[in-house]
Amino acid sequence: MKTKFPKDFWWGAATSGPQSEGRFNKQHANVFDYWYEVEPEAFYNQVGPDTASNFYNSFKEDIRLMKEIGLNSVRTSIQWTRLIDNLEEGTLNEDGVRFYNEVIDEFLANGIRPVINLHHFDLPVELYHKYGGWESKHVVELFVKFAKQCFTLYGDRITDWFTFNEPMVIVDGQYLYQFHYPKVVDGKKAVQVAYNIQLASAKAIQAFRKINKNKESRIGTILNLTPSYPASAEKEDLAAAEFANLWLNQMFLDASINGAFPEKLISYLTRDGVIWEATAEELAIIQANTIDVLGVNFYHPHRVSRPSVSSDSLAVDWMPNKYYDEYDMPGRRMNVDKGWEIYPQALYDIAINIRDNYGNIDWFVSENGMGVSREERYLNKEGMIEDDYRIQFIQEHLYWLAKGIEEGSNCFGYHLWTPIDCWSWGNAYRNRYGFISTNIHTQVKTIKKSGYWIKQVALENEVTFSETIVNKFQE
Repeated sequence: MKTKFPKDFWWGAATSGPQSEGRFNKQHANVFDYWYEVEPEAFYNQVGPDTASNFYNSFKEDIRLMKEIGLNSVRTSIQWTRLIDNLEEGTLNEDGVRFYNEVIDEFLANGIRPVINLHHFDLPVELYHKYGGWESKHVVELFVKFAKQCFTLYGDRITDWFTFNEPMVIVDGQYLYQFHYPKVVDGKKAVQVAYNIQLASAKAIQAFRKINKNKESRIGTILNLTPSYPASAEKEDLAAAEFANLWLNQMFLDASINGAFPEKLISYLTRDGVIWEATAEELAIIQANTIDVLGVNFYHPHRVSRPSVSSDSLAVDWMPNKYYDEYDMPGRRMNVDKGWEIYPQALYDIAINIRDNYGNIDWFVSENGMGVSREERYLNKEGMIEDDYRIQFIQEHLYWLAKGIEEGSNCFGYHLWTPIDCWSWGNAYRNRYGFISTNIHTQVKTIKKSGYWIKQVALENEVTFSETIVNKFQE
């Protein structure tokens, strides 16, 4: 079965500055640079972000490889810590300006659309130590200064801007579940950080609309959406899923697209005494500066059941999961290397939700992918990784995405995480995601089987689904 995708569909991949460039010539340390300095044992095999995949030095060769596998668009990020010299004044670092100019020009010279994100978990660490990072509205203003410089410098060539990547991960990782530095557990701070990031996004969009002169340009945000499915149809499980969706998905979706946070969520947070501090002026800025376009990162679903402990019980601190328990569905398919459930049908549910509840905004799959460890297991005699598992994973997700598009959802692209195996936060290089492999000792990069596969897909703008996939999902 062959399925054509819409004209000018984006076939691409996503990476980020802090995960690909390396720390070479950076003016400032970000929170991950610093965390590696003080606690290298927190990172897999003690591999940190100092070199990453060496993109700072090898970007021309790397972009040529991306062209070779047929990618027509690639998302990366501009690092605040590289571009800006004085963080308070927002003045420019000359080497940072040069580097991103050259990267953008190289993408364009190779026929690849550069898609630029402004924040990918890489807060300058001194702004955390001095102000508490995203806990501070002063940091919001400093971020806007950085964003303005980006729009002014590169807006003549960049038509697709995004303010934040996965703001929910900042909230969860830094302030609730301790998987990102500074590993704080403070529910009230987490709620305020969520609000401040949304305000920063809206203020950056406001600045973009004043600065931007290119009528073709648009701006959005990148949200990781994990649809929360109830363990059963019983009202307690349904209520648990409703709250999980409000907190994990609708908080940023509603504010970014509709200009206001969900009233039901506000009522929960107010009742629990953790509601953010906001002003009428700030809320008006959020209302007036909604996104033009949405990026959706989807990897796995989220399944919940009623909480095992009463949500009214006394606790040391507020946590959103007081309203739900995690639920492991019996018989679920798993990527055992990453520990995530594989459920591609959720991508269809996301597409229909955007169509029906969010004005059918233009959107694209900004990340999807499969992390697999020890991929050298799959090296053939010619030295190519035969990652058929990744090809099948992508095909299954594209099957459900195509179904959503056929039913009217305005999806215009699919980006895999990632073009070239890159450094991945605490996991470093334990799991690999790319179309192109990286030898982290020699920095030699080699196209995988999936890289040749996506080249054909992009060339034909269609996907051939195997009988196995069609039969599996049409049962």
